[in-house]
Amino acid sequence: MRAEQLTDSVTYHGEGAVWHEGWGGLKFVDMLAGDVLSLGADGSVDRLHTGSPVACVVRPRASGGFVVVNEREFTLWNAEGEKEWISPPVLEEGLRFNEGSCDPAGRLLCGTLAYGIVEGAGSMYRLAGREVIRLFGGLTISNGLGFTADGTRAYYADTPTQRIDVFQVGPDASLGVRRPWVVIPQESGSPDGLCVDSEGGVWVALWGGSAVHHYDADGVLDEVVEVPGVTQVTSCTLGGPDLRTLYITTSREGLPAHDQPAAGALFTAPAPTPGLPTLEFAG
Repeated sequence: MRAEQLTDSVTYHGEGAVWHEGWGGLKFVDMLAGDVLSLGADGSVDRLHTGSPVACVVRPRASGGFVVVNEREFTLWNAEGEKEWISPPVLEEGLRFNEGSCDPAGRLLCGTLAYGIVEGAGSMYRLAGREVIRLFGGLTISNGLGFTADGTRAYYADTPTQRIDVFQVGPDASLGVRRPWVVIPQESGSPDGLCVDSEGGVWVALWGGSAVHHYDADGVLDEVVEVPGVTQVTSCTLGGPDLRTLYITTSREGLPAHDQPAAGALFTAPAPTPGLPTLEFAG
């Protein structure tokens, strides 16, 4: 399957695609610009600057509005796009947040990395209400995280491992035992953002691979979506009225000015299996 380009190159480092009907469709981030982007029904893109040089994750709040993870803080915004709360800085200099997701209990999990990429320097943090705790460390480039429909499993990618791992999830939505699930060959690219569909399959964006892979619930590769003209594929989500449209973000980070003109654009492809409603932040 081949994805189609939906927008011009609208981001330097597009990431974090997420669909939510309550806010009217798709949002994603221009991560290294510190901006949250919203896709209009006509294909236009609106941009909100968060006040930080980095915007990593955006998710809906159950009370209305949204939560954004910035370079070193968690921030809460109302439905009018006004910032209501910002956490004290969570991270020290040299580290930043990168990617995450809400869990079935309505808490926001987000992993980190070190500028310069230092093996094992990253950690996973969790925001519950307005309390932030560190869950575990030993991560390098903490990336995609997604939960199954029944909430019993979570799929996760720490990019340099070349794996998608699976966590057993406890009754309180805590992450339990972690084990390797799928190993991605180096020549296919490295796992970046991911999403889980309604049948327990995983769609994963491949940095350096010009593609998104779909693995069924048994971990078998059964679909490759080519992203033409772009090597750095960063995240994916299932959206649209029937949750059967795969939205794909891309990046032009580090590319020469005239190389890969489509890099930074948003792409789409049809999906045979619908996605899941986005988990909301309860705070």
